[in-house]
Amino acid sequence: MAKKPSTDTANAATAEASNASAQQFAIQKIYLKDGSLETPGTPEVFTQSWKPEARVELNTRRSSIGENLYEVVVTATVTATMNEKTAYLCEVHQAGVFNVSGFDDNATDQLLGAYCPGVLFPYAREAITDLTAKAGFPPMTLSPVNFDALYARQRQQATEAAQSADGGNEQADAEPDSNS
Repeated sequence: MAKKPSTDTANAATAEASNASAQQFAIQKIYLKDGSLETPGTPEVFTQSWKPEARVELNTRRSSIGENLYEVVVTATVTATMNEKTAYLCEVHQAGVFNVSGFDDNATDQLLGAYCPGVLFPYAREAITDLTAKAGFPPMTLSPVNFDALYARQRQQATEAAQSADGGNEQADAEPDSNS
């Protein structure tokens, strides 16, 4: 006959399993929310040697769309110019719906601010490559982005801004007291 686990061992395993199941992260859907390509420089740009200057802008946003459901959107905008004229403007809004529950506020913020954009970026990158190639230009392949580093820098800047705002308030409060 097989041995039954002791009650203490069974209770510990049950508690561990319930803690692990309390935290949940799942990708519900990844989709292209918006994509556009404008080519105001065509067809003249095709008659010139292709040596553009490219400017890349990257933004993220997130919103709650239900209980434990969040939409995260990565927006990538590429503007290619030649001789100060726009050859093309390509913009992609790559989105995803994520289920995030059971995490503390800091961990949830990190997931939505760094991890989710990191999941979405390769899709946005592929869409920009495809759109620019289909427009007759050499494919624009964006470099990888370290969203963890961007998130950490954003948090640090927010902390510094809050500290300087608090310092300004303390000084403003101190001035009236010193004049009395």
